[in-house]
Amino acid sequence: MPRRQLHVSRAAGDPLRTALRELRNAPGIPGDFPPDVLAEAEAAAKAPRLPGRDDTDLPLFTIDPPGSTDLDQAMHLARRADGGYRVHYAIADVAAFVTPSGAVDAEAHRRVLTLYFPDGRVPLHPPVLSEGAASLLPGRPVPALLWRIDLDAYGRRVAAEVRRSLVRSRARLDYATAQRLIDEGTAEEPLALLRDIGRLREELEVERGGVSLNLPQQEIVEAEGSYRLVYRAPRPADAWNAQISLLAGTAAADLMTAAGTGILRTLPTAPDGAVARLRRSALALGVDWPHHVSYAALIRSLDPRLPRHAAFLQDCTTLLRGAGYTVFTDGRLPEHAVHAAVADEYAHCTAPLRRLADRYAGELCVAAVEGREPPEWVRAALAALPGEMADGGRRAGGVERESVDVVEAALLMDRVGEVFTGTVVDVREDDPATGTVHLEDPAVVARLESPGPPLPLGERLDVRLRRAYPGRDKALFAPA
Repeated sequence: MPRRQLHVSRAAGDPLRTALRELRNAPGIPGDFPPDVLAEAEAAAKAPRLPGRDDTDLPLFTIDPPGSTDLDQAMHLARRADGGYRVHYAIADVAAFVTPSGAVDAEAHRRVLTLYFPDGRVPLHPPVLSEGAASLLPGRPVPALLWRIDLDAYGRRVAAEVRRSLVRSRARLDYATAQRLIDEGTAEEPLALLRDIGRLREELEVERGGVSLNLPQQEIVEAEGSYRLVYRAPRPADAWNAQISLLAGTAAADLMTAAGTGILRTLPTAPDGAVARLRRSALALGVDWPHHVSYAALIRSLDPRLPRHAAFLQDCTTLLRGAGYTVFTDGRLPEHAVHAAVADEYAHCTAPLRRLADRYAGELCVAAVEGREPPEWVRAALAALPGEMADGGRRAGGVERESVDVVEAALLMDRVGEVFTGTVVDVREDDPATGTVHLEDPAVVARLESPGPPLPLGERLDVRLRRAYPGRDKALFAPA
């Protein structure tokens, strides 16, 4: 999809700032960290619980969005003598800094997830930890949970373990840089192998029936005191990096299920009716979906840079509804333990700086490898975690939607009455005169209401902006 930019006008600046301030101060959004939480975090940053192992000689590197400082993961990739591969994957050891039932721990359970706003973030942990002492920033030793995962020549996992260790990252890369170095052939082997391993893991995903949605992202970018919305189609390196995280997540799930206690990320299989609805959507959007082609195979054939394909991929996210967390203890495995999109048992364990459940999954995996019972503080928290994560997920999803709505309205507020061209990407089944339009320029996805005939799903349409004002009126369009 083409990259589009539109800056907030001077006139929209004050209403936008006001709307964003109101959004950050809305009910349910955590404010500043209390003094006792900050004091405990400062003390922990100076005196973490250090591991007995030292792997600081391992030349790890990170891949994150530009400017990121809350770095959860670092990796090192190597070839094995038997033709396979070895993946070292370091995950920030938040438990080395957080005392169970302490002030930081209690506040993390209140926040659950890091929240991202256009003009900042509300972190899960105090920045002295999440962007400082616990982050895998390069050039200094940091406590981590270090995974060692061996793969055969086809990318299949043959062994996995995770232990506490002291690590030191050597380099901080962003996705664009990593992609460029790999494409140019100038990447050193630990980075160059990301393509080899990533592709092998993608082939195995196809084999087991898993699906990764390469959705184009509608991003809010700050520049020179203003904001713009852009579309960014995912790079291959994004997907390869995600495969390393999925690899650790499936290894974590296997360790926990073997030990009999754990927390899984689960997703039920979509009902037949949901897939049938997607087939109707594909037909309307002009996406060719032969009956002999599976859903997973179709997804891999689509190009997210094409508007119709991008619209269909966005529609496919409806099959991800129902994802949640499932806890099991004392060997009583859940009846429905698989994540349908992964097509395997899977756990969130790679983002503990930003997601509460990952700290507990990591602790359970370390205990499983060491052949001991999980700590009591972990077992005591498990039952409540699925509910906490569901509440936090709803809050984070609401913040994301409202943030985009506010910026879209600010970008468009001085263009009410203008005509734009877009694609109708969704039409409500119960009200075919109401739907969603995906503009080509600027990067806006907004509500569309027809005063007359039903909306033409999948067709390009000239639409007129009826209203937009940040914090008061979301962008609303009508057929021109």
